[in-house]
Amino acid sequence: MNYVTAENLTKSYGLKVLFKNITFNVNEGDKIAIVAKNGSGKSTLLKILMGKEIADSGSVVINKDIQVVLFDQEIEFNSSLTVEEFMMTLDSPPIMAVKKYHHALHTENPDDMEKALAEMEIHKAWDLENEMKQILSQLKITDLEAKMGTLSGGQIKRVALAKLLTETRAEHRHILLIMDEPTNHLDVEMVEWLENYLSKAKITLLLVTHDRYFLDSVCDIIWEMEDQNLYVHNGSYATYLENKMIREDNLNSTIDKANNLYRKELEWMRRQPKARTTKSKSRIDDFYETEKVAKTDTRKEKLELEFDMKRLGNKILELQHIDKSYGDKVLLKDFSYQFQRGEKVGIVGKNGAGKSTLLNIIQGLEPYDKGRIETGETIKFGYFSQKGLTYKEDERVIDFIKEISENFPLANGRTISASQFLRLFLFDDQTQYSPISKLSGGEKRRLHLMYVLYQNPNFLIFDEPTNDLDLPTLTVLENFLQQFQGSLIIVSHDRYFIDRVVDHVLAFEGDGEIRDFVGTFSEYREMKSKEQSKKGQEEIRTELPKTEKKDTAPIPAKTAVPQRKLSFKEQRELEMIDKEIPVIEKRRSEILEQLNNETDYEKIAQLSAELERIGGKLEEMELRWLELQEA
Repeated sequence: MNYVTAENLTKSYGLKVLFKNITFNVNEGDKIAIVAKNGSGKSTLLKILMGKEIADSGSVVINKDIQVVLFDQEIEFNSSLTVEEFMMTLDSPPIMAVKKYHHALHTENPDDMEKALAEMEIHKAWDLENEMKQILSQLKITDLEAKMGTLSGGQIKRVALAKLLTETRAEHRHILLIMDEPTNHLDVEMVEWLENYLSKAKITLLLVTHDRYFLDSVCDIIWEMEDQNLYVHNGSYATYLENKMIREDNLNSTIDKANNLYRKELEWMRRQPKARTTKSKSRIDDFYETEKVAKTDTRKEKLELEFDMKRLGNKILELQHIDKSYGDKVLLKDFSYQFQRGEKVGIVGKNGAGKSTLLNIIQGLEPYDKGRIETGETIKFGYFSQKGLTYKEDERVIDFIKEISENFPLANGRTISASQFLRLFLFDDQTQYSPISKLSGGEKRRLHLMYVLYQNPNFLIFDEPTNDLDLPTLTVLENFLQQFQGSLIIVSHDRYFIDRVVDHVLAFEGDGEIRDFVGTFSEYREMKSKEQSKKGQEEIRTELPKTEKKDTAPIPAKTAVPQRKLSFKEQRELEMIDKEIPVIEKRRSEILEQLNNETDYEKIAQLSAELERIGGKLEEMELRWLELQEA
């Protein structure tokens, strides 16, 4: 089934052309990632598909039977609602059925309950509420009574993500799900859960992400937006890189041929008299086309830097027996570490574990409770935080960088200009002379990164540098950091980025414990997975005798309860339970039948979990039924 067809789309802002005459299709089941430099038109294209922007020319046809759902960076919500109330604001038939069911439980009308039970069955909504709570739990949202206005920005985004995932599960219409950087504000465990969820879900997805492991696991089609064009790559991120390299090699070959022809034609142009024949005019037109190709600038990510930073002394940075707590929450407990020259360390752990606090303590921005820190005299920190840039509204990009220095020092007394350094980080000449206020959010983030690096520090500290950076910029940054000769600390949830850059991991494992692991982040995760698997097996072996003992324990005799007459409300509750129990028993029978025929281990696990939930609910209702019968 075709969801979206776009033909010859063109969009400009003033003189800047974002894309020109691009054509594409989205079909049911496609999982597409969009890769582009910030400012290339990714967000604008998404807005056009959402109907929030209009293209200058071309057409977009969206199938009338589909619904387009967007997960955006900006979340709209009513701050007075609880998390659960916010989740239940979804406008879909299964959610409406759950609402009616809850309403019927609190009314005295048996007809309402009968209708509610029928709708729950029609929309298969029995497990929707449990699934919603499970999704929230996976995203570390456990207090459903908390007001939305009391949550942090990251928590609000995770609640909104849970709501969107519930909507795609609950809605039986065809949905095109558009997600813009869904992994921001998620720790590694959440990212891996979401990655697994989306990769297995039967959905149609259009995704913008900087996380390459996530992209590779979830998507099988990549749209590359570059130089006003859109290129479609079927396959993995590695396939996209290979195709891109082949295209650029072909382009460079074309440019070389055009340069040779251009030199010959330039001599002919100079020799020609002013009077032109028709034949010569045709050749002149061809000359200008050749000139355009010959002068194409393909200088991207090619500049290699040999740094001339201030030399690091023998003493770099040493932390001795550092303690740090906030009330009862212990972030650092007797932590000691001595940083070495040229060491590249990745700091990982769950949100709120204390990673950013450690960075602030190292730089003297935050006090610690106990211990000692010794910093070498030659250390010059460069700190890339999540707070963003401070700049004058009308200040141009090039002037902002030149305030530091006109030139960046290289080895052997050489330098490169501020403009060349900007070009290395993908700021073309036009953008360099634009006001900073006109840049996109991602471009401002990139400029902030450049601002830190251009000050030529010898000890870099990066706190979530990959958030809102595009993949081309991340590739340049990775190349830069691999050549960097100073010391480096990175806090990041981007597994691919950390694997490429660091060779040593400090892992926050909770309660102030920090594990020192020599190796890549992926190797650390593999080691942790094996440890948890082994621990789980040991717990199962330990619990078995207890279970057997519990099963054989004598059941105490029931104490006789005097008979009494049911109240009107209790009588209605008994009638409702009488109607509800057969529905739940029917669902249990269906699950048992599915389990008998199922061979997919993951599906078996899901069905078993559902069977356990339904069994518990049925047991509660039967006990309540007995209580009411014996009253």
